[in-house]
Amino acid sequence: MSTRSLQGKTLFITGASRGIGLAIATRAAADGANVALVAKTMEPNPKLPGTLPAAAEAVRAAGGQALVLPCDIRDEAQVADAVAKTAAHFGGIDILVNNASAISLTPTPATPMKRFDLMFGVNVRGTYCCTQACLEALTASARAGRAPQVLTLSPPLNMQPHWFGPHVAYTMAKYGMSMCTLGHAQEFRKLGIAVNSLWPRTAIATAALQMIPGVDPTLCRTPQIIADAAWHILTTPAPAPSGQFYVDDEVLAAHGITDLGGYAVVPGTTNFLPDFFLD
Repeated sequence: MSTRSLQGKTLFITGASRGIGLAIATRAAADGANVALVAKTMEPNPKLPGTLPAAAEAVRAAGGQALVLPCDIRDEAQVADAVAKTAAHFGGIDILVNNASAISLTPTPATPMKRFDLMFGVNVRGTYCCTQACLEALTASARAGRAPQVLTLSPPLNMQPHWFGPHVAYTMAKYGMSMCTLGHAQEFRKLGIAVNSLWPRTAIATAALQMIPGVDPTLCRTPQIIADAAWHILTTPAPAPSGQFYVDDEVLAAHGITDLGGYAVVPGTTNFLPDFFLD
């Protein structure tokens, strides 16, 4: 297997029914990867495009193997079952992509505790739970010399007050994911498991944008930029760096890719909306 390919690797991807998760899945599938698609959506929703069966079709069409796993990552029993089914079906797990996330850009008085609990349940608990559940399989992958990785879609830990004030709950929930990266990179270093985060420089056109009033999707980039950056991280020859907080355009630039025009939702756009947490 080429050192720059995901052929034969097994990826466990949360939030894989649409958006960034699906883009990472299909990019891996183009190499011939095995993809465990983990999400809740099985039936079409007119307000929220994307289902697990449709995602599986896209993965297979791209050249990969797909396993559909309906799962609420806040429920450790469901996660344990999904991990067990993945390991049984594909013979192990080499890569965990913690992509699933909930968002609410609301100030404290406008953040119901139910929404607070959802963000912490999906973002922090879900990331921690999936990482914990995959650890045995990732450790086995390391022993087999398969250079396992955990990649979490979360930002650098930028502890500036202006990133907290407008939406304390969301910032804490996303930074909770990043703290998992920081801590697990150190904890799992001795096991040979690389743990990193990836974050976009600009807003990405996904269903999450519907949660942000007034955002113009024409000023965004497509999820493909994250998928391509993730591919470069996940195909890094062993031993891969660990504990890194990557930004998509920096990853691509490091590999000689500086013309990002093809990632624009509207061709020719140059003035993109910046994403959160990057000064």
